[in-house]
Amino acid sequence: MSQIDNVSRRRFLTGGIIAAGTLVLGVRYYHKLSSGDKLPHDTNADHATLHPSVYLGIDPDGTVWIVASRSEMGTTSRTTLPLIVADELDADWKRVKIEQALGDSRYGDQNTDGSHSIRSFYDAMREAGATARFMLVQTAAKQWGVPASECETDLHVVVHRSTNRKAGYGELASAAAKLPVPKREELKLKPKSAWRYVGKGQVSYDLQALVTGKAIYGMDARMDGMVYASVEHPPVLGGKVKSYDDKEALKVAGVRQTVPIDPFQQAPAFQPLGGIAVIADSTWAAFQGRKKLNIAWDNGPNETYNSDAYKNELRATSHNPCKVVRNIGDADAVFAKGGKAYEADYYVPLLAHASMEPMVALAEFRDGKATLWAPTQNPQAVQDIVSKELGISKEDVICHVTLLGGGFGRKSKPDYVAEAAVLSKKTGRPVKVVWTREDDIKFDYYNAVASMYLKAALGTNGKPTAWLQRSVFPPIPSIFDVNAVYGDPAHLQQGWTDIPYDLPNLRIENGPAKAHVRIGWLRSVANIYHAFGIQCFTDELAHAAGRDPLDYLLDLIGHPRTIDFKGVEYPNYGASMDAYPWETGRLRHVTELVAEKSGWGKRKHGKGTGLGIAAHKSFLSYVATVVEVEVNDHGEVRIPRVDTVLDAGLVVNPEATRAQFEGAAVFGTSIVRSGEITATKGVIDQSNFQDYPVARMNEVPSQTNVYIVDSDAPPAGVGEPGVPPFVAAFCNAIFAATGKRVRDLPISKLGLS
Repeated sequence: MSQIDNVSRRRFLTGGIIAAGTLVLGVRYYHKLSSGDKLPHDTNADHATLHPSVYLGIDPDGTVWIVASRSEMGTTSRTTLPLIVADELDADWKRVKIEQALGDSRYGDQNTDGSHSIRSFYDAMREAGATARFMLVQTAAKQWGVPASECETDLHVVVHRSTNRKAGYGELASAAAKLPVPKREELKLKPKSAWRYVGKGQVSYDLQALVTGKAIYGMDARMDGMVYASVEHPPVLGGKVKSYDDKEALKVAGVRQTVPIDPFQQAPAFQPLGGIAVIADSTWAAFQGRKKLNIAWDNGPNETYNSDAYKNELRATSHNPCKVVRNIGDADAVFAKGGKAYEADYYVPLLAHASMEPMVALAEFRDGKATLWAPTQNPQAVQDIVSKELGISKEDVICHVTLLGGGFGRKSKPDYVAEAAVLSKKTGRPVKVVWTREDDIKFDYYNAVASMYLKAALGTNGKPTAWLQRSVFPPIPSIFDVNAVYGDPAHLQQGWTDIPYDLPNLRIENGPAKAHVRIGWLRSVANIYHAFGIQCFTDELAHAAGRDPLDYLLDLIGHPRTIDFKGVEYPNYGASMDAYPWETGRLRHVTELVAEKSGWGKRKHGKGTGLGIAAHKSFLSYVATVVEVEVNDHGEVRIPRVDTVLDAGLVVNPEATRAQFEGAAVFGTSIVRSGEITATKGVIDQSNFQDYPVARMNEVPSQTNVYIVDSDAPPAGVGEPGVPPFVAAFCNAIFAATGKRVRDLPISKLGLS
């Protein structure tokens, strides 16, 4: 008889259970949580002897505490931001300890979304390190009786070169803490030539914990006396429980009770979806009890939603005049003259996030306060929604942030955390809500379905003399406003209003579309479908003109210039246009460089092989990608090689950035191959990886080469910009290899796999 051994993933990873006859039944390791003696929001940095910044503290033993205020989900933000502090401080990285911040407005924006962690906090991190360095130098100079200008820092010490005196940071910390914190204008930031870490990179601070199974994720959180909950949500958005019978559910061993959750009011935002929760002693019991529930639903008006009919509705809208969001010249007049024209429709379906870790959260409501542990991208949003749901102040909501097993934007929407908080208040116990994979797929905040219509009047050498493009998609603001049907400027800017081509006549439009599911941001958001439509249409025009796609693309980009957005609502990803102008020369440069690196026009290709190219700017970064594909007689698609060049301004952690773009190619592969969410009578058809597959190892690129342009421009985004040009270049490569145009995603619609 086989031995049954309940083991932890820690023991599994360290080889502790490898023995004949051993059956791995389940994971039993938990992270025990307790309040301790510190105030809920305190960090070790707060209690350090020298504490000149909310992000930084130094103890007398020389330990440097750096607070990570952003969430970590594999992007290394928990490493890279502290690295900036350590560099400016001249700290020994081996003596740095990083601690995760709770949700707290004192850290500024904590929403780890939108590829802006480095861009938004680069200066703040430098100033934190420079402030402590300034105070340490002033202290050492005073103790030695020398001018501070004669002192400098080396690795974790202040040095007076002429007398060869040194003082460690720890021994200076107590005296330095008595000095006033200097003003910004008193600080002298290190020159680039003196950087230790920035631009050189560092492996993840959490690497050892990750590979040894010690890293703490949301599922690892546990409290004494806690129970588990699994929620049966309304199958259609906006649905409600008419009646339910829980008799059979309560017979399941380990099930304690069932608890109704009120449906959301008006727009869903981050409110719980509603439904019936099964409360049990284990996830298994909760899942099994939930299967026994007998619920009658009122599905509401979204029961009429069918994705096929909705697609036709969007396409019909895109074929009629819509709201103009940018206009140059008079495209209508050019089209009215007749002549050679080319038009095409493009379509991208709803996409799910499908991160490896489904939604999970632990909450305790006690004495009028809520304490939560969650893998969230936005702990401040947790505070907002939980305070509203429980009727308490935000200050009484304590959100601990664990590591995230993937996020892609989904975990910036804390509906699942709010569920746990509501259930804890209703049951009077700590509650851990655990979503199944089916819940994750069926109740996502989906990336919007989009239908695009593009038309060009062609002149000499096939170059457009007029260009019209219409995009129709249910907007993200619909989760906050039920009347929202048009795209907002923040998402229209994502590859639509900022088309970089030098065209004499350009008309850009956006049509209305009502949302029937929750729409949310997913890695690169509207850039996915907008880059797909524009870059694939560009490739079609190149082939229609009998021209090389690379030369044609460069011809459309034109000479280097700064795009003028006068009269256009262009938020520029929240950045200053002075600091981050839209420079077509940078897009042209990455396009030319990727052609060189990929051997464009120099490599011979046989039957069923081809290259595709695309260039796109998103999140203030310029990216160009070439994808090579092989398609056999059975329609099976391989990706032997991908080349990507990016200009993201100053890159703090190059190796982590390369990893982001390698991951973007994998993420984009899933979108092109199989990404499609559909609905019948308002119910999502897909439920798990068998019908919403993500790319397997044999399906992703065999080789991905990432080249980073050395730039003195300010830092831009790197987490998302790799996805849009990859998706378009992949589809263009399929045409080069097969002659089949990809206008509707995924490619399975063309019989390709």
